[in-house]
Amino acid sequence: MLLSKTLSTLLLAGGVSCASSLAVYQDKTFYSFSPKNNFIGFTQASSVKCEGRTIALSTMIHCPEDDRLCKTLTTLKSTSLELDGIQANIKMLDQLVSLPKPATIDASAWISAAKLLSEEQTNLFAKKTVLSKKVAHQQELFLKQAPTKNALQSIKTCNTDIELSIPYGDVTFSTSYEANIVDNKEVTVTQNLSIVNRSGVDIEADTAMFYYRQAQQYVNPVHFTPWLVSKYVPRTKRVYKKSVIKRKSVAMDMMEEEAMMTSTVAKSVPIVSYEDAREYKIEHLTLPSTGVPLDVEVATWKAALSCEVRAFPYVNTRAFHVCTFEPKYQIDSHRWKIKSGKKIINENGVGTYKNDKYLLYTQIEEDIKIVRRPIVQKERETGIFGSTVRKKDGFVLTLTNKSSKEKILTLIERIPTSTTDEIKSKLLGVNSTKKVNYKVLKDGKLEMKIKLAANESKHIEVMFEISYDKDLKVSY
Repeated sequence: MLLSKTLSTLLLAGGVSCASSLAVYQDKTFYSFSPKNNFIGFTQASSVKCEGRTIALSTMIHCPEDDRLCKTLTTLKSTSLELDGIQANIKMLDQLVSLPKPATIDASAWISAAKLLSEEQTNLFAKKTVLSKKVAHQQELFLKQAPTKNALQSIKTCNTDIELSIPYGDVTFSTSYEANIVDNKEVTVTQNLSIVNRSGVDIEADTAMFYYRQAQQYVNPVHFTPWLVSKYVPRTKRVYKKSVIKRKSVAMDMMEEEAMMTSTVAKSVPIVSYEDAREYKIEHLTLPSTGVPLDVEVATWKAALSCEVRAFPYVNTRAFHVCTFEPKYQIDSHRWKIKSGKKIINENGVGTYKNDKYLLYTQIEEDIKIVRRPIVQKERETGIFGSTVRKKDGFVLTLTNKSSKEKILTLIERIPTSTTDEIKSKLLGVNSTKKVNYKVLKDGKLEMKIKLAANESKHIEVMFEISYDKDLKVSY
């Protein structure tokens, strides 16, 4: 997959002496680089390896002054110290105010002192308020960029590249898609990659790989076992004694199981599933630990498009627009931003695969109103002795075009389909004032092509019959 020109302008080439690499998986990130010194970063790295061997880490008292995050942390500490000084002054002033009052009071001097004290208190409280907000803002800003305020260093100096194992969530990526539709005949698809680094380590990699799969995958070993056929021997029934211990209620058991499942899910790492494991490669990636997404364009391609308005009234009576195209590359994410030129159609569109085609659900058709109501029919018995029940049933669709333009609509409906020869189902008819173009497909699927003139309303009656033995009970 070719990277566009935008990628080269957004990503800066790193001029490091040794080849550095980054590999981002769905559960972990590996960053290999040549360190300038023992400083690693403000990270909660699970491990650091030098020449394949794990080396110990320790907390640094003073981080390197030329490090970007170190400068940010130094500013935070300086502001915190200033706030501490203000709070100490407020405390000291409160102690002065609470000192024992002299026996004789010079009124004018006392009033003057009180005025000075109140002015100083007001000034200190104002400074405290400003500095408190400043500290909170600076702390929030720092923790968006790094998971900890502790600077880590390697105890042992490594003269070769080190491999840093970064925990899940500190470096992440996702893909997004944008569809620009022209006259419902052609679509321009743009795929974007969004990368976020908040690991506390500024990354510069000659080669960066992004994998839609986990680095740690356990495959359970499977060995062949024969499928045996043997003479049936009835099992001996076991006799269980009633336990004296009172059992918990079923509700309590279910609640405990649900709690255990919830606990397990909460601890497990989310797994992103795709039809094919996709991977992306970026050369000369500069990815500072800012917590701000780095959005780059991966690829842009065009495809022929066919669009129509559809509705499935038995599920939802709202009609919608859907467009079909054959994707040039594998679609990894099914959330779309859909445009027509500069006009935004839908910022949260949905797509899905169907066979080798891709269906993009673009927007709701607001101008078409659909009402579906059942037709209740009585059962009647037929046959020589009235042994067969024939039940007629159906529904009426009322379609209204509220716009001043003609609308063409594909309606997908259904009639019951039987899984046994004892129950038979058949379509009796699709009736309207004008002939309805329809066809009956597999599994009782009924597809109708409807044309609605401007401000036109149309009623369509669908009737079917179910026949079965009178001793049977059926449901549908």
